[in-house]
Amino acid sequence: MANTPLHILIVDDDALVRRSLCETLAFEGYSCDSIGSGPEALARLKDIPAAVVISDMKMPGMDGLDLLKAVKETYPGTAVIMMTGYGSIENAVEAMRRGAVDYISKPIIDDEIKLVIKRIADERAVAEENAYLKDKLTVSARQKCCDIIGKNFRMQKLYDLIGLVADTKTTILITGESGTGKRMVAHAIHESGLQGGPKPFVEVSCAALPETLLESELFGHIKGAFTGAIKDRIGRFESAEGGTIFLDEIDAFTPALQVKLLRVLQDGEFERVGETKTRRADVRIIAATNQDLQELIRQGKFRHDLFYRLNIISIGLPPLRDRKEDIPLLIEHFIEKHSRALQKKIQGASDEVVKKLSAYHWPGNVRELENVIERACVLTKGPLIVAEDLPDVVLDNGRSTSGPLMSSQEYDGNGATLKDALKDPEKRIILDALEKNLWNKKEAAKTLGINRTTLYKKMSHYGINPKKKHP
Repeated sequence: MANTPLHILIVDDDALVRRSLCETLAFEGYSCDSIGSGPEALARLKDIPAAVVISDMKMPGMDGLDLLKAVKETYPGTAVIMMTGYGSIENAVEAMRRGAVDYISKPIIDDEIKLVIKRIADERAVAEENAYLKDKLTVSARQKCCDIIGKNFRMQKLYDLIGLVADTKTTILITGESGTGKRMVAHAIHESGLQGGPKPFVEVSCAALPETLLESELFGHIKGAFTGAIKDRIGRFESAEGGTIFLDEIDAFTPALQVKLLRVLQDGEFERVGETKTRRADVRIIAATNQDLQELIRQGKFRHDLFYRLNIISIGLPPLRDRKEDIPLLIEHFIEKHSRALQKKIQGASDEVVKKLSAYHWPGNVRELENVIERACVLTKGPLIVAEDLPDVVLDNGRSTSGPLMSSQEYDGNGATLKDALKDPEKRIILDALEKNLWNKKEAAKTLGINRTTLYKKMSHYGINPKKKHP
């Protein structure tokens, strides 16, 4: 739930407005779809539900108010935002009276629509969290599952999911940023399903091995299969027989290995390197990645059929910055762990340290936090970890020494905004801005000091196309 992007449907008879809005919202990480009329929008919503509908007020046939009424009657949970190019307060008041959550005037300002969508997304997240917590009122929140620490509501859902899948052999894909604990979740799933007795857990760090060695590690080889193969050797799949194999950094698989893994997933069959005998694999596969596999599919680097086979059960781990209420628990846990290993009597951390650690953004997630605590346990001279024991990057809250980004009123140091440069041919100014920003239309619009929708219309007016050479 927390890892699914908000889906937005844009309804406008102006294709340029639709395309510009979709690009703006997609850049912010939202899932976006667009349609040209009210009836088409209602048909689309039957097939693909949307969390938010952004509709123009004035459209031929079914206008925005009629669409608003139909959406609220059929999809009461969908938020509707109205767009108007007429600046009519009467229209805005009527739209809000009929259930619209907000309205925006054309030409649309990117920052304005982003703020409106973010507010809706935040409100939905809070409502979702409250609903989940309400369901759990009779159950005490768990602070730990196996070696995983956290009481955040997303962690509670993770613990529930681990319990549901532990006794199955269903293939599982774990996603999340580096350091979020994907390996620990794989171990927790395996350990929680051992009611029938001990079973092997075999881990393979796929990115650490070259293609030729990785294939041999996974499937084994026979004597003479390649230089250095002096005897038969079983692979990790055979070692994990009856248990679990954990394939970390699955995105490192080459196309050839992806085909072989797909065969194991589909048919449970493989051959050792250099052998023709087909063998069976009775293992549960858990794969993990910190990459966006769907983006790799679009780039032609990952097979879509393999993704679908791996993604039967998907577990997305939240970054530490999204569950900061768990940081004090983690601090306590890591201090206990590392003080015991160092044979030091450390009672805890000062309030200032907890405050500093809670304010930091943790790009390395839980792994980085543990490293910081281990370092502090080594350096501290007293019974409490104090601020002087923390690294400078945490004390400074990760502030960068790089200069500020170019403001929206600057023009790469070589010119002025569009308004200041009207004495020059407008087409040339627009082309210069596009070229200087490598045809990134969002940045070009900021450089010119205009809205992106306006830039689209001017590009269309002047016939400006990135694939076309312009004088």
